[in-house]
Amino acid sequence: MSDRVILSANWDDICTSRIGLASLTRTAFGGGDLRPLWHQLMDKVTEDAAGAGMGMDLSVISQLLGDQPTGLALQLESLSHRRLYRLPCGVKRPGLRVLAFAAVTDIGGNTPLEFLLEGSDIELATCYVTPGMKLPSPMPDHDIAIVIVPDADATRDVLAMLDALAANWPRPVLNQPRRIGMLDRDRLCGLLDGIAGLDVPGTARLGRNEMTDLAAGRLSLRDVLRDGVFPLIARPTGSHAGFGLCRIADAAELQAYLAGRPEETFFISRFVDYASPDGMFRKYRIVFVDGKPYACHMAIADEWKVWYLNADMAVSVPYRLEEANFMRGFDRDFAIRHGAALGEMNARIGLDYFIIDCAETRTGALLLFEADNSAIVHDMDPPSVYPYKSGQMQLIFQAVQAMLHRRARRDSASAA
Repeated sequence: MSDRVILSANWDDICTSRIGLASLTRTAFGGGDLRPLWHQLMDKVTEDAAGAGMGMDLSVISQLLGDQPTGLALQLESLSHRRLYRLPCGVKRPGLRVLAFAAVTDIGGNTPLEFLLEGSDIELATCYVTPGMKLPSPMPDHDIAIVIVPDADATRDVLAMLDALAANWPRPVLNQPRRIGMLDRDRLCGLLDGIAGLDVPGTARLGRNEMTDLAAGRLSLRDVLRDGVFPLIARPTGSHAGFGLCRIADAAELQAYLAGRPEETFFISRFVDYASPDGMFRKYRIVFVDGKPYACHMAIADEWKVWYLNADMAVSVPYRLEEANFMRGFDRDFAIRHGAALGEMNARIGLDYFIIDCAETRTGALLLFEADNSAIVHDMDPPSVYPYKSGQMQLIFQAVQAMLHRRARRDSASAA
């Protein structure tokens, strides 16, 4: 890891061009049929650098079409030829060049940075990092780098490798790997423990045997979870978007849950009933950019398992009006009301860019569900349904782009 890093300004020779995740996802999200493009690329794909770029796009298309195994296989084949890729820039002469360090994962894994840079003067190169393999040499010269690897069991080795690299990297590096490594649920609750106005239920990582002992009464909840009481929330480790997520009322329900799940490790935490006085559940997504929080979305549903896609916001005018008011008044209301908790949370997490999903408890505390660096933040919702959203998303995108420009100049000046 101590090898000298060689940088080349000639991106054309060392970075392979591709269509990219953002453009392909936007087409799919808008109802476009990606299958003709898939066949066109398959007819052209070759076993060289240009073919690797098409292969990476084929990987994304396959996953968007629901065929993840084929998509991941295409990705691995492409990465065996090239590990450096570039995306089209919004201008002919980029004002900034950014290098992103990514993990080899599915399309929902790495920070979807492309969505944040669309149409800007920033050119993006992505290097896929594999543990045990040296980085490509030369690397594309750049003004600033950012780690977009998610915190997960499967990426621990990648984050450790990048942590060693970041200490002596020749350009500024945002989202330090060791900070990302604190975002997993069981670590995060300890990191944020004791913040006034913030409710972070304790979270424990348990193997199947321990879960079985809990269900059988051979192990006490208090022995494994600091605030352990039924009802519990259980989910498989590494799961997202509610996959395997369940509210468990007692030991008998825990036994039934385990009988229906094949996974070997789980997170458990205390269930918090965060229903509003009207009986509805409201979940907020907030983006932190260089320390400042921004409203991303608000989902309202009649059940506690809320994420934006199951909230049916598109069919409720009153809920969309409430979300619009939340966004417009965020800096004057929510961000002030929870300012101390948000500020201390940001300081302890210490990342340049990250996202939280949260709610408000019945006592007015900020209830944290999770924090990560890889949740999608996009501007793909139809303006005819969500006329208030695009402006808010553009504020976030502009904040990210301004941060990259600012930090590249500041850190370069400091190094000089």
